[in-house]
Amino acid sequence: MTKQYQPPKIWSENTASGNKWANINRPVSGATHQQALPQGDNPLQLYSLGTPNGQKVTILLEELLALGITEAEYDAYLINIGEGNQFSSGFVAVNPNSKIPALLDKSGDEEVNVFESASILLHLAEKFGHFLPAQGSARTQTFNWLFWAQGSAPFLGGGFGHFYAYADEKLEYPINRFAMEAKRQLDVLDKQLANNTYVAGEEYSIADMAIFPWYGKLVLGELYDAAEFLQVQNYTHIMRWATQLQQRSAVQRGCIVNRSWGEAWEQLPERHSATDIDKVLAQRP
Repeated sequence: MTKQYQPPKIWSENTASGNKWANINRPVSGATHQQALPQGDNPLQLYSLGTPNGQKVTILLEELLALGITEAEYDAYLINIGEGNQFSSGFVAVNPNSKIPALLDKSGDEEVNVFESASILLHLAEKFGHFLPAQGSARTQTFNWLFWAQGSAPFLGGGFGHFYAYADEKLEYPINRFAMEAKRQLDVLDKQLANNTYVAGEEYSIADMAIFPWYGKLVLGELYDAAEFLQVQNYTHIMRWATQLQQRSAVQRGCIVNRSWGEAWEQLPERHSATDIDKVLAQRP
């Protein structure tokens, strides 16, 4: 039986567990070392990692490029959070919160730094006039579900995903607690998709792009190896929607950018042009 943890009177940092992800969290903010970020020649500079939060942005960028919007061309540089790249002085200057993704928009007279995935999605959707309704209830519904994802996904990722897949010790209470919440969220989303083609209605939007890398990948069996545990086959409407999005070329392209693990055709640590993605996907069986 595991000895019950008794919180001390005053908390202190303890990273002695040896967990490989222990160094990505600290009780203070700011840079740990001086290092400038690389910059390419494209209007947009993305600093990210091919996790669900990173994939949201690269999916949108690839969707914009698929529409022929050349102004959405971007350089994508890998930020290896396991190595502490997010604590470099250059990255902190773009995102003082030291989380991926972070974007530097060089297209105007003044460079603009954008951080938090939802903020980046909104910035790009409004900048280019796509994937966000211009007005009315459709716009409000897109915001509703975009921010639902921002509020809900931490319970799926940092909650369920952490304790189920990454924690040093498998503990019944947190796994059960966050599994229940994950299933509740899946039920909310499934009921919404029962009456709508896309999450916010009949238009494909940044809400879908924000939700798919988390919940779509989960039901497709590509997140935490938890499909059987959570019985995701019961969420038939999410499964229909996730399969539909997975078939989009831009989604497939966006999901491999800044990815450095998996099969060879799934890995593109850096991206500077469309041909970079083409070469990697050409290896797909």
